[in-house]
Amino acid sequence: MWLRGSARTIRRRMLCLWLLLVGLLILTLSDLFHGGTQQEAATPRRTLGSPDDSDAMVQFRDAALELVVDFPVNSLQEDQLLFVGSTQGTKNPPHNKKWGYKVLLPAAKKQDREGKETRQEEVSPPEVRHPECLGELYSESLPSASVVICFHDEAWATLLRTLHSVLNTAPKDFLLELLLVDDFSTRDNLKSMLSEYVSNLDGVRLIRSTKRLGVGGCRSLGASRASGEVLVFMDSHCECHSGWLEPLLERVAQDRTRVVSPIMDMIHWQTFQYNATQWPVWGVFNWNLDFYWESKPELLDKDPDLAVEPVLSPALGGGVLAMDRHFFHKVGAYDPGIVLWGGEQIELSIRVWSCGGSMEVVPCSRVAQVDHQRHLPYRFRDQEQLERNKIRIADTWMDAYRKIFYRRDTLAHFIRQSESPNITERLLLKRTLGCQDFHWYLTTVYPQLYIPQDRAGLSGELYNIASGGCVDYRPGHGGAIIIAPCSGTGSQHCDLNSDGEVRWGSEGVLCLGAVEKRVVLSECASHPPISNKQQWKFIKLSGQLVHQQSQLCVEAVKQSIPPSDGGSHSSAGDLFLRPCTSHPTQQWHFEQLVSP
Repeated sequence: MWLRGSARTIRRRMLCLWLLLVGLLILTLSDLFHGGTQQEAATPRRTLGSPDDSDAMVQFRDAALELVVDFPVNSLQEDQLLFVGSTQGTKNPPHNKKWGYKVLLPAAKKQDREGKETRQEEVSPPEVRHPECLGELYSESLPSASVVICFHDEAWATLLRTLHSVLNTAPKDFLLELLLVDDFSTRDNLKSMLSEYVSNLDGVRLIRSTKRLGVGGCRSLGASRASGEVLVFMDSHCECHSGWLEPLLERVAQDRTRVVSPIMDMIHWQTFQYNATQWPVWGVFNWNLDFYWESKPELLDKDPDLAVEPVLSPALGGGVLAMDRHFFHKVGAYDPGIVLWGGEQIELSIRVWSCGGSMEVVPCSRVAQVDHQRHLPYRFRDQEQLERNKIRIADTWMDAYRKIFYRRDTLAHFIRQSESPNITERLLLKRTLGCQDFHWYLTTVYPQLYIPQDRAGLSGELYNIASGGCVDYRPGHGGAIIIAPCSGTGSQHCDLNSDGEVRWGSEGVLCLGAVEKRVVLSECASHPPISNKQQWKFIKLSGQLVHQQSQLCVEAVKQSIPPSDGGSHSSAGDLFLRPCTSHPTQQWHFEQLVSP
């Protein structure tokens, strides 16, 4: 028995020995075939900012990194960083040109002419600044900056690309620190692995929240730990251009109540095309409290100096924002009552302007942003939460003008009827700071925003008696409008004002008009006199909407149209001008979903 057991033990040990020898042979052959890979992986990490920064990134190529499933490009691996082709040196870089966004392995090598292996050089973003910006000189005593980058479950490649983009472009004399603020991420590679990575970077600190804070709360947390004179808030999917930081710091140094933003270029989230934003551009919002960038290139024809001069902006987006740290805290930081994501940039913009500050876009500073907002970690699954954020803004800052918002956002109106936001502390802040009212903001800061009149019986959804549908607009098709099912959401709201214009939508920049006999939407006349093609009269008794120039009535003409989803055909109608009759196709009334 003992001999049989001893024999089994010997055979087991021999098998282990053979397996060990086979393993060593495989490793030897692998080393022969893959040359420098093992040696490269064993290279000690260097601190980023050293002459050969790419070595520090190589270490994570041999880690088993998961592929982030909600990153938009499935073929993009976690250990790949994103680069864009450069047009630096181009005399007059064209605006609105699309550049391909290249994907390169940071550790990839190429053969030089002598056959030696060399690293690929990092490719810079295309040079899209105005030529005069390249010769600008800035003070050597600019204030120090703390860059705050908040993230929640951001893709590893995108986060690191943003981090290194800042480190590689921000002058060390002015960049005091970079704060990565983790808004309670759940991904494994953003935990100990990220902590170890950041520990090797000079001037970079990682701050972790123990609960979800959202964009505003996360940035306020970073600001509370920052030491720089200027706070620079940046999204975690950005690409910085050379020379982006100095113009922002100089504008803040000249006026500590000034909040500034670079021009935000866009990188398409699927194709990685680089889209340079056409200047001049500033941030605005509509009566639905939706933010957007508005481009006005025609202003350059009137004032060529605007090509390099900062432009005052009614609002600024949250992609990149720079402001004095003390002013940020004095004016109330970010509103902690705005949950997760949505509306925080509009609330901050109104507050800064109303409470003693100003906002502007600086054209000699450019930062690109991956445009995949529908796929952001801060995206909403609950539309009602976004509406609650907007309700909070309206009730805190818009005074009596909030009624215009509620008439165009009926979901917010119904939520507001059942619950009220607790805005006591923000109203106290508003009084303490001596902030201006919203009328001042509209007349002084944002006079370009059309203020609807919303008169009783002359605003709301324009309902047709015969079809049982409402006037609707689908962009394109030459501005033609149709009859479609009434939405009941406020998205079909229109306003017949005292000038005889029928203004459409939450911006109020499109007016009902006529091209030959067809009723269309086109841009409203910006200055008096009002175009007689856009003037109307509503006869309440008969329900007729009469075109002043032709004295013809609007008629809904039913037709069959193919649906956009490929299903069965449905009935809709185009609007035409016809001789006035008493037929129901010419009978209309304005349905106000929210009373004045």
